[in-house]
Amino acid sequence: MNNPVPVMEKRDFLKWFLESYQLKRRECAWLLNFLMSDDILMERVHFVEQAEHCPKALMISANDVEHVPFAFHKNQHVTMDAEKSFHDIRLNRNEDIYIQLNFKEKQTLPQYMAVLEENPYLPVNEAEENLQGLLAEMILDESIRMQSMKMLEEEIDLALVNGDETTFQDLAKKYSALKALED
Repeated sequence: MNNPVPVMEKRDFLKWFLESYQLKRRECAWLLNFLMSDDILMERVHFVEQAEHCPKALMISANDVEHVPFAFHKNQHVTMDAEKSFHDIRLNRNEDIYIQLNFKEKQTLPQYMAVLEENPYLPVNEAEENLQGLLAEMILDESIRMQSMKMLEEEIDLALVNGDETTFQDLAKKYSALKALED
């Protein structure tokens, strides 16, 4: 993870979350409290969206949303049994745990946004990636064109100072061609 969220910040968020929201399943609160009690596990906890793409994920829902109350994903296996997830987490303390919390208006709450991390396992959107590449190429081309125009301007000035009309004419044509690409 590029910018890991400090353990204290994650713990404070979970305390706030548990005080502010009623969970659909009581065992979920118990599981979150277990995570909060262990600094080593909390270092491995990451709050993300679309956790189903992660190798090990907990999905926990509050009463105020229409989502599955609880799900534990590990590789391609899914269980709704909180006890199984507890044992897996307890026995595999060195594995990262990605948690998706489902509750109303979470994207507008600064407490949540402060701990939310980018999900490194999201599938790549090829269309968006192609568009980004095309935009980067266009910016690079424009930068090269502008640099070439600046160099031509200096060469044109030098040709004028030296009274070299032939060089001036050649450079002016090149400059006009580059300038035409601007539109």
